Amino acid sequence: MQERYPVIAGAESFFLKGNRIGLLLSHGFMGTPQSVEYLGKEFSDLGYTVYAPRLAGHGTDYRDLENATYEDWFAELEKGYKLLKENCSTIFVMGQSMGGTLALWLGSKYKDIKGIVLINPALTLPSYEKWIGVSNPRYLDESAPDIKAENVHEITYSKVPIQSIHQLQALMGRTPELLPLINHPLLCFKSAVDHVVPPENTVYIFDHVTSVEKEIVTLQNSYHVASLDNDRDQIILHTHRYIQEELNERVKKTS
Repeated sequence: MQERYPVIAGAESFFLKGNRIGLLLSHGFMGTPQSVEYLGKEFSDLGYTVYAPRLAGHGTDYRDLENATYEDWFAELEKGYKLLKENCSTIFVMGQSMGGTLALWLGSKYKDIKGIVLINPALTLPSYEKWIGVSNPRYLDESAPDIKAENVHEITYSKVPIQSIHQLQALMGRTPELLPLINHPLLCFKSAVDHVVPPENTVYIFDHVTSVEKEIVTLQNSYHVASLDNDRDQIILHTHRYIQEELNERVKKTS
């Protein structure tokens, strides 16, 4: 899609060159790479090569988002995967909220992805369900980001196009049928209290993938945007351990 508005300062995609282990980070609906920037920098400090793409229509103006489809969002994540493939021998994918949903789509298509990490992945958004099949109003006021920590800023839009809500709903609605295709090692983070996506979404995904190696970690001190919340260092710690365990397992199998 063609965007008509400039990128908001701080909302740009970022690429951090490291070793041959790549980590693809996807932000969520209405978010930007800024929401996963802290994670990205910390993973980079641990040696990984990190790329966080800015999904189509995000980080510019909500009127750009109105013209983006969920296929456009997936296409940006897929391009990011291919970019990392050029630089890395092994790739893990991490996604927050809708970014987690897109990570599952990517995993269903690319079996060479070494592992998938989900942070409050979205299959349902109850607050949006009343807008199914509704075309007016064209734009809705968006509430503040669901973050427990105080004085945290997330770059997002103040309005959401109803057409974009429909695209998100279509994406989420098609995802359950893809879950049997997910057999990658899976690490899931779910906030104990999430005012946007019910934690049961994570449990449903966990129960319906075919992955043998899978784990759920409950975040007790964060709300929906956990990558910017109180438990963000816990996410980094668990994910780093998970990646190293998977890499060590691969070494054992080849030795």
